[in-house]
Amino acid sequence: MKTIRYRSRGEDVHYLEEILTKLGYTVYVSNFFGKDTDLAVKDFQTKNGLVVDGIVGLKSWTKLIEAERNAMAFADKFLSEQDAKDFADQFGLELAMVKAVNEVESRGKGFLVDGRPVILFEGHIFWRELEKRGIKPSDYVTDRTKDVLYKKWTRTHYRGGSGEFDRLEKAAGISDLPAFHDAAYSSASWGAFQIMGFHYEHLGYSSIDQFVSEMYEHEREHLIAFGKFIQKTSFKGKKLIDWIKVKNWAKFAEGYNGPGYKKNKYDIKLRNAYNKYRNG
Repeated sequence: MKTIRYRSRGEDVHYLEEILTKLGYTVYVSNFFGKDTDLAVKDFQTKNGLVVDGIVGLKSWTKLIEAERNAMAFADKFLSEQDAKDFADQFGLELAMVKAVNEVESRGKGFLVDGRPVILFEGHIFWRELEKRGIKPSDYVTDRTKDVLYKKWTRTHYRGGSGEFDRLEKAAGISDLPAFHDAAYSSASWGAFQIMGFHYEHLGYSSIDQFVSEMYEHEREHLIAFGKFIQKTSFKGKKLIDWIKVKNWAKFAEGYNGPGYKKNKYDIKLRNAYNKYRNG
């Protein structure tokens, strides 16, 4: 493959943009290396430990082609349109509602390009989960652990993508005590609908390990967990499924995401995504 960069033209650019699209980037597929492609390449380089220069040479091509192969290898783990329709019919929901939550929670993708489920590790939840297990979190806070163990919510330490698994494993490895493993895995949100691990028992899973194992299987398992969650979880006198049915996005978002929903505008994002899919 040729070395290409911003404003390059030709078939190699077309191939690059096809790969980027398969990896989830929104780029215009053509023979021209535009600004959208430049930004996507730099994001890919950042996430894959490459020099972030926007130049697609030997190392970037190698990583891109490897990522494409990995993505194709687990393509059968994705939800189909029929899966979403069947779920909507089963629960009496509009298809647009299911798609809206999926988009807002995980941008419509439940897996990373390496085949692992999308997660977000929450250090403040880890703090609470350790306390629930009779462990004093402050005894384990050091300069090395302060990015995975803290008392109050912050987005400062989020790394996104595979970086969240690095944080998860770091938290689980703070101590050899089994409680640290369970607390850490319970402190991440999992999959296409970002269900927090600590809900595993409430949702009928026998252990956090069983819940996590299911999240590795298929986006259909993510959808099943979502169905259990909105059916079994009450908020302000109603089940979450009832709030979504009446399109009360604020109540649904608060019950689903917690009081921080306003700061993150989850209710607005849900409403906008719903309108997009309903009118699409």
